[in-house]
Amino acid sequence: MALTREEREQFLAEPHIAALAVDAGEGRAPLTVPIWYQYAPGGDIWIHTGKGSRKHELIAKAGRFTLMVDRIEPTIRYVSVEGPVTSTVPATSAHLTEMASRYLPPEKVDGYVEFAEANHGEAVIITVRPERWVSSDLGNI
Repeated sequence: MALTREEREQFLAEPHIAALAVDAGEGRAPLTVPIWYQYAPGGDIWIHTGKGSRKHELIAKAGRFTLMVDRIEPTIRYVSVEGPVTSTVPATSAHLTEMASRYLPPEKVDGYVEFAEANHGEAVIITVRPERWVSSDLGNI
């Protein structure tokens, strides 16, 4: 059964690991990788990724990407959302802290942020406007 707008937005707002897919060019299948993301119902989605990374370059070239999140308990449910990139800006410590706080226990956030800033290099925040949605709750199979 398809999810309502409210259900799909609430599900996407939960801290799932997304599969990001972006066109990888002629003769290649889409690049698909797991990624953390940030979303609040009714808003845009943003991701944090390395500046100049393959993912960053492919998204810049394609101008859009898809995120898909799913779960298998208590029911099989998924949401896939696709849309155009609306901005790419340099990542800040505040972005990294916000994202880490979404996925990590509070006592792990500062250590992760410190490690990432020291070891991951420059990063960017890429924002996408949700344009097309596919969602379903398949219940218990």
